[in-house]
Amino acid sequence: MSLLPVPSLDNVPDAARDTLAAVQAKYGFVPNLLAGLAHAPAALHGYLALADLVASTSLSPGEQQVVALAVSTENGCGYCVAAHSALAGPVLGAGQIAALRRGEPTGNERIDALARFARAVVAARGRVEPQALDDFLAADFARAQVLEVVLGVAWKTLSNYANHLLETPLDAAFTAVRWHPAEPQAA
Repeated sequence: MSLLPVPSLDNVPDAARDTLAAVQAKYGFVPNLLAGLAHAPAALHGYLALADLVASTSLSPGEQQVVALAVSTENGCGYCVAAHSALAGPVLGAGQIAALRRGEPTGNERIDALARFARAVVAARGRVEPQALDDFLAADFARAQVLEVVLGVAWKTLSNYANHLLETPLDAAFTAVRWHPAEPQAA
């Protein structure tokens, strides 16, 4: 059983109600992750602020989704892998998404370097080996983008950990791309 069941819009704290109403108006539904985060309005607002900041980085929308998928698979978050698999559809190819979900090369050197670096940041808790940093920079990423990846890691780690604690149920919008951490991954 979940630590905190996903509340309806009528049962969220007042400080989160307007935010979730805006999300519903924008997307036509409130993702269970956001409803769950609404138990602590500061967590909800922090997550949305981080999402906006990631969107403002120099990483392309596709690269932002690569970071989200790499971090979420590394953290074993089925909810976020499914959600970002759906969200990445317009900006990444289906084969690339499938490879990222498995932790395998996509065939695109830049995407692969980004995914490897994001996974390394998570696995090493930010203390990546010099070679990982060199490989990332050699794929034509700028030094500032190192920290933009760290920002993406922070954004997804917040949602990954919240989903683990809340046992967030998958939204109907993401069931077609359901993922489980036991899905085969490359070594």
